[in-house]
Amino acid sequence: MTSENSRLRCTCQNRKQLRFNDDNVSTVSSREQEKVEQSVDEAYETFKSHAEFEPSLPELDRKQHCAFLWKGLENLSESYDCLDASRPWLCFWILHSLEILGEDIPCEIASRVAKFLGHCQSPDGGFGGGPGQVPHLAPTYAAVCALCILQTEEAFKIINRKKLQEFLFKMRSEDGAFNMHEGGEEDIRGAYCAATVARLTNVMTPELFDCTPEWIVSCQTYEGGFAGCAGMEAHGGYSFCGLAALILMGKAKLCNIKALLRWTANRQMNFEGGFQGRTNKLVDGCYSFWQGGAFPLVHMCLAQEGDKCLSAERWMSHQEALQEYLLICCQHPWGGLIDKPGKPRDYYHTCYALSGLSLAQHFAGGKLAHKYVIGSPGNEVKTTHPVFNIGVDAVLQANQYFKNLPVPSPENAGDS
Repeated sequence: MTSENSRLRCTCQNRKQLRFNDDNVSTVSSREQEKVEQSVDEAYETFKSHAEFEPSLPELDRKQHCAFLWKGLENLSESYDCLDASRPWLCFWILHSLEILGEDIPCEIASRVAKFLGHCQSPDGGFGGGPGQVPHLAPTYAAVCALCILQTEEAFKIINRKKLQEFLFKMRSEDGAFNMHEGGEEDIRGAYCAATVARLTNVMTPELFDCTPEWIVSCQTYEGGFAGCAGMEAHGGYSFCGLAALILMGKAKLCNIKALLRWTANRQMNFEGGFQGRTNKLVDGCYSFWQGGAFPLVHMCLAQEGDKCLSAERWMSHQEALQEYLLICCQHPWGGLIDKPGKPRDYYHTCYALSGLSLAQHFAGGKLAHKYVIGSPGNEVKTTHPVFNIGVDAVLQANQYFKNLPVPSPENAGDS
């Protein structure tokens, strides 16, 4: 179905009543919030004037976005030199964005990307941020997901599964936490990255994640969200990683799922429609996935518990308001998606804004499936898997390929 609820929300006369109220106590944070709301209001007012003559608006500008993405996959400008240690991430952000937009990757380009990622793989297992760089769990996640998106046998065979498993064992601590790299920081991202690549490539073992669920749960804060590690502040990215990792390990019941739902729901901004990453912070397009992506996971957990309060046809967020923010406020006129009005475009925000858009459009709860697509029906994008954040077809192909390969023996893996 195509929903008109957001059109009513965006153009209604009472929308301005949703603006932030500082209770006559002005602070740096409140002033920044007011500036953002003003820029968002201007975007909505411009949209309103155009929509009176073009009822199909808002429109997802696929052509411009795809041009921006294809250009980046082929050749990046010098401004991306600072991301030399994030090259697998650039592959993932671009490939996943193209995947969501329904673009096919030509065989020649898929082969070139797979070979490049192979050069980023360490002889000791895992992937670094570029050829010859130290293996790190974050680019390992990005590289494995990118190779799965390609869905070719050549791409799958790039991954040295035995060495990957050995690398994961090296990164784990006795308490179940994971270092991001050898001698590096421990935080909840490590657990998620490790669980994701282990599950996708079929190298997961009970020993690898012994005590990890309990360590993750220790990171849940009094607010309900998850922090990077125990005692820190709840954050949208860490919360998604924590819950998704628990789901991959079959241990989601250990956390307080309803407290997490309450905290996440309160991160959707009343006026903007998008999500903030933390309490008292500004809206940001990337949290369309990091926060918006938690709702399908929470729904899954509550459904398994037999919760009777679940809505049967939608996530427990305002899906139309989120799409409205992304399509009206976050599309760069030259292609790509952005953080908020006035910000520059980049591949990171393009990827996670489109991921959030996908989850906001598609509801799949049990046997039920519904679509909530605002604007033209042509705005519909492909579905992304809410746990891995790659296409559903990519997950199925990876599972089909790797499940036929034996799980490497973990014997002495931690001593390798």
